[in-house]
Amino acid sequence: MTKKISVQQLKPGMFVADLGSEWMAHPFLRSSFSVKDEATIRKIVEAGIHEVYIDPEKGIDAPDAPTRQEVVRQLDAEMHQAVGAPAPAPRVSAAEEMGRAKKVHSEANKIIHNIMHDVRLGKQVSVEAVEPVVERVTESILRNGGALLSLCQVKNKDDYTFQHSVSVCTLLVAFCHAVGLDDATVRLAGVGGMLHDIGKVRMPDAVLNKPGRLTEDEFDTMKRHVVESKNILEQTAGIAEVSMQIAYEHHERYDGSGYAQGLKGDQISRMGQMAAICDVYDAITSNRVYHQGMAPHEALRKIFEWSKFHFNPALVQQFLRTIGIYPVGTLVMLESGRVGVVLDQYHENLLQPLVRVFYDSKSRQYIPPQELDLAKPVGAGGADRIVSHETPEKWGIDPSRYR
Repeated sequence: MTKKISVQQLKPGMFVADLGSEWMAHPFLRSSFSVKDEATIRKIVEAGIHEVYIDPEKGIDAPDAPTRQEVVRQLDAEMHQAVGAPAPAPRVSAAEEMGRAKKVHSEANKIIHNIMHDVRLGKQVSVEAVEPVVERVTESILRNGGALLSLCQVKNKDDYTFQHSVSVCTLLVAFCHAVGLDDATVRLAGVGGMLHDIGKVRMPDAVLNKPGRLTEDEFDTMKRHVVESKNILEQTAGIAEVSMQIAYEHHERYDGSGYAQGLKGDQISRMGQMAAICDVYDAITSNRVYHQGMAPHEALRKIFEWSKFHFNPALVQQFLRTIGIYPVGTLVMLESGRVGVVLDQYHENLLQPLVRVFYDSKSRQYIPPQELDLAKPVGAGGADRIVSHETPEKWGIDPSRYR
């Protein structure tokens, strides 16, 4: 049973089970290892890590430290409280929007693929090529963000860089809309999200496509993509300052532990702070060759936990309301023992979504699919509640078949 401690409590002889940090943002080849000396502790601190999880069965214990289960219960309670405010109301259902969202998602991936290919050949970025697809992303989000956001959860490992760019664009557009930014700013944010990683085209293929953890030297090389993005966009006609802030600041951290400038707090633009949250959320939910992506609810919990240091806590709470505790496509367990997939969220109450149940966990049998509106009372299709998120792997279920 792992426990959470501050880095000040770390001692040689302890076993770190989880660095409590974004897996792509620390210089260690592994996230779990034995702490052999004070030098290892200094390296952890220098990486901007404030808290870690230790395994008392493999090393020295910290008797008074909370267990992971206790931490999770506390975080879940705080998150549920944080999403109490309503989110923007969708214009249509997620099901109605899904067909259009698929076309927008496919088009956006083709556009960013072509743009990155052109930049590799020495051509300039064409903002005019990006703006129309950002407009369509925005329109889809305004109709119902759940549809397009759910498509962003599924990625092909070979096309990660392109799909990540589309996902950050989509997340940022939804986020900006949810916090009430004007239409022009929302669209500039979408352009910035689409182009935020453009500098990766100048990274060595051996580093960019390495099928394993990066070494410290490779990690330092990869971090240069932020500066390269800035260099490329500074030569781009028609690029807005807001869009450039996203590209240059999305790896900055609220406590000053990020890069490329080591900005802290409100030295980071508000858009840069928002882009950092979107970038990390999509990265940690994505499967890579050497990393299994987290389920959306786990990623939201991690970002909420990290907001203590790495992100603006107020913006993280707004991001939770944007995505929702139970995003469209999430697999959930109901109090009745039935398992279902979230079909849609209600802006009035993000904790009681529309769910399609199709599996009985007690009998371990599939049941006739049934839609449940958890916001409705007994006798009107409700009278059940979500008790936990579930992973498709646990039940051997593909939720997309039932949406």
